[in-house]
Amino acid sequence: MKIYTGRGDAGQTDLRTMDRVSKSSERIEAYGNADEVNSLVGLARPTGYDDLDDDLRAVQNHLHIVQADFANPDPDGDDPTVEEEHVASLEAMIDRYDEELDPLENFILPGGSSSAARLHHARAVCRRAERRAVALAESESVVNEHALVYLNRLSDALFTFARVVNQREDVTEESPTY
Repeated sequence: MKIYTGRGDAGQTDLRTMDRVSKSSERIEAYGNADEVNSLVGLARPTGYDDLDDDLRAVQNHLHIVQADFANPDPDGDDPTVEEEHVASLEAMIDRYDEELDPLENFILPGGSSSAARLHHARAVCRRAERRAVALAESESVVNEHALVYLNRLSDALFTFARVVNQREDVTEESPTY
């Protein structure tokens, strides 16, 4: 299979339904931003912690489903879609790691160890991906609400993962000064 086809040279691309749309469409923006989050999660992995790396691998697979979901304006029963169980999986991860952490009493500056800083970066881009997905949902009638919830929860998970890495590496979280 060739990597390039030339079909996108004029600024159009295919959706999963094979409909052609502008590469600047809100649907393409939504799954393109999810792809960027996925790449950043891949950059953060490996963290050096097997449990966290396993969960990040699961997140990357979930993000592939988010991308497929957003790329498909007309899903049928066989198409990959984000389900409530994907959100529940993230919530379980957050709860499990949150048990390791001291309660958060202040805002913190994103950063710390290299892995934590990369996870904070992924979190910030995830927030953008969520905003783009919300814009898509506002403009089109068929957008899976579970995918929107997943991105919202994922930003919380990435924040928690970053905090856990910093704690495990004995890096003190810094609060902003005002």
